[in-house]
Amino acid sequence: MVVGKIKTLIFGAGGMLGTELCSVFPEAVKLKHADVDLGDREKVIDTIKSIKPDVVINAAAYTAVDDCEDNQELAFEINGKAPGYIAQGCAITGAKLIHYSTDYIFNGSRKEYFEADTPDPINVYGQSKLMGELNIIKNMQNFRIIRTSWLFGSHGKNFVDTMLKLSKEMSSVKVINDQFGKPTYAFDLASKTEEIIGLAPGVYHITNEGVCSWFEFASAIINNAVQCTSKEFPRKARRPEYSVLVNTKTTPMRHWREALAEYLKLKKISD
Repeated sequence: MVVGKIKTLIFGAGGMLGTELCSVFPEAVKLKHADVDLGDREKVIDTIKSIKPDVVINAAAYTAVDDCEDNQELAFEINGKAPGYIAQGCAITGAKLIHYSTDYIFNGSRKEYFEADTPDPINVYGQSKLMGELNIIKNMQNFRIIRTSWLFGSHGKNFVDTMLKLSKEMSSVKVINDQFGKPTYAFDLASKTEEIIGLAPGVYHITNEGVCSWFEFASAIINNAVQCTSKEFPRKARRPEYSVLVNTKTTPMRHWREALAEYLKLKKISD
């Protein structure tokens, strides 16, 4: 018996993670923001029904954490309701769903978080992403929810590029030293996704290894970072003090310092 190729559909193909996923799954049907309105339930379901994919990967999200506080309706539509629509389409067609969530579904009161720990988000972004998780779980069984954190990479705004830009413009760059997490390279996460598709349904914590503060992360990128506290650098959205995701289900990815070195090397070549 000859098994046919797995047909894959990617939502959010134009974003930082989505672009990397397109490289990992070159034959996938790739849909960007302009191609389908994820807030339109019927359109989302009809799109999945017409394509008939074996696997749907949802990399679409509204990830501007502070902006989510001002645009709550949009945050809950894209991050909260749309994953439920996608799940309904997958349930109808029998497709597997791979969906990406965030460390920000936790409140940060503990040093680390496991897959089965109870979420308690402290900002709108985290609340909207948790709604997305719950809507998926409510509508289907054959899902893999991948929680990740502190994503960086090409093809989108991210902390590494921001630090590089500010370092050139300022004599010193203030970076907070009292929030801790795990930086994750979008290329590594996209590559790992291929493995997750073949694993059992459920929730996965997938990040690069190694815990650091934002200041430690910045210091690995630029040489003129200076420490400050969260109180000295207030933001619109509260951030968890600790959002360290523990992976108990798969082999660990490489350390974030190794991944960062590769990314910086690639940027130097492309600049």
